[in-house]
Amino acid sequence: MNALQHNTQKWLEKSHNDLLSAQILIANTPAILDTACFHCQQAAEKALKAFLVFKETAFEKSHNLVYLLDLCTIHQREFESLLPQAQFLSPYSVEVRYPGDAIAPPPEEAQEALTAANTIWNFVLAQLPTDFHPT
Repeated sequence: MNALQHNTQKWLEKSHNDLLSAQILIANTPAILDTACFHCQQAAEKALKAFLVFKETAFEKSHNLVYLLDLCTIHQREFESLLPQAQFLSPYSVEVRYPGDAIAPPPEEAQEALTAANTIWNFVLAQLPTDFHPT
């Protein structure tokens, strides 16, 4: 396994762990929806970063999914289709992490976040050779 494949897989593994964490937190009794939404955002972020690593594209340290999606779109125009999911998930990188004005999202919103994250995850996986997928 070369370094490119290894690094891509590591980003995808982290992304997948965030997806699994979100699923567990949503299914938990009681559900922990703010943290689940944060993990959904993180899963999408790390999946997009995995694609950028695969394409050997430098990116700034950022949680902004629209920015990352724009970089992915440079390589493959079809990434534009993920804009609604990226816009929906981006606020969860900060808004739900700290106490303050943020209110925990309702269950339907957390489920929508999980669906959006899964959409991004599946799209990214479909763009990568299967030998780059996590084991």
